[in-house]
Amino acid sequence: MWNNTCITQNLGGDIMEENYLGPNETMQIHEMLNFKTICMTTSKMMEGVVFDQDLKALLEKDVQQSIAEISSLQGLLKKAPKIR
Repeated sequence: MWNNTCITQNLGGDIMEENYLGPNETMQIHEMLNFKTICMTTSKMMEGVVFDQDLKALLEKDVQQSIAEISSLQGLLKKAPKIR
């Protein structure tokens, strides 16, 4: 996934190599983030109209997994280059 590398030097003089996202990767992560947010919202809304407890539990599990995945995607976006 990482195809962009930036070499920097920290205050101690050490040379560090940092990976960052390219524009296409940033766009793809945004698309996945939008999709996961819509899926989570749909599952959360469906919980209120479902009476079957097994299905309700499955929807709740989906919501919890989606929250974790959204957090992970947001963490990846921190590696995206900043537009100035």
